Amino acid sequence: MTLLSRSGSPASPGSPVQELTDDRLQEAGVRLLLKRDDLLHPTVPGNKWRKLLPNLAAARAAGQDAVLTFGGAYSNHLRATAAAGREAGLRTIGVVRGDELRDRPLNPSLAQAAAWGMELDFLDRTTWRARMSEAVLDSLLRRHGVALVVPEGGSNALGVRGCVALGRELADSGADLVCCSVGTGGTLAGLAAGLGTGQRAVGFAALTHAPLDTETEALQQRAFGGCTPNWRIEDGFCFGGYGRTTPELTAFAADFRSRHGISLDLSYEAKTLFGVYAGLGAGDFAPGTTVAVVLAG
Repeated sequence: MTLLSRSGSPASPGSPVQELTDDRLQEAGVRLLLKRDDLLHPTVPGNKWRKLLPNLAAARAAGQDAVLTFGGAYSNHLRATAAAGREAGLRTIGVVRGDELRDRPLNPSLAQAAAWGMELDFLDRTTWRARMSEAVLDSLLRRHGVALVVPEGGSNALGVRGCVALGRELADSGADLVCCSVGTGGTLAGLAAGLGTGQRAVGFAALTHAPLDTETEALQQRAFGGCTPNWRIEDGFCFGGYGRTTPELTAFAADFRSRHGISLDLSYEAKTLFGVYAGLGAGDFAPGTTVAVVLAG
């Protein structure tokens, strides 16, 4: 499956929906659907696919041959951007948080991005905090040449609008509630805008150090000129913050893999599904409710 059509427009694939069978679900009288966005593409899965495609198309339309974006040392977004750019024939530049990493061997995530042709640039943590300022961006573009700048996670207006299709694909699924993990707010912002009448979205925060409600509202404003009222963010299942876990979360993910044959990302989807199952145990869902959970990959 290619990332861009021959005209340079984004391809528009859908992802399958899988219903889980589980004694806990049956006891609660709740249906649980998994929206398998992790199966959209072998190297550019899920929300990365949906957010990057419109940005790649915009770069092509503007006659640009490069995309510059940002991420941490283990960023799935950087790796996905490298893969997407390679397939689309665009040069990619990955700006990495932490100049102390420059002289170290590359970890597997950055090594794979580099192997796919991404140019890596490391910023010290003070400069990183000002990474979207005019001064820092000018410096980066002087070093690397003209490029379309895409924020961390791919969450800009283009990326948000790319996630609207995710909600539309679930509009006729029968889901009353759609849950997804939240890191930057872009997926939730677009997903909520695409849902059908009466459907609601809940974003499960994967980190603790960002005002995700405010950021999601701002993304909807930039993408659509207003906010939809059909979403909220649950911040009670962060497990200490981004990239952190606990024995309880690890045990949950192992049990889920044993029951359903699906490995969950401990930084994102494991937290979301842990929260959903906690809600089952607490009686948060009325019998007859259908819940869909997005597996972004």
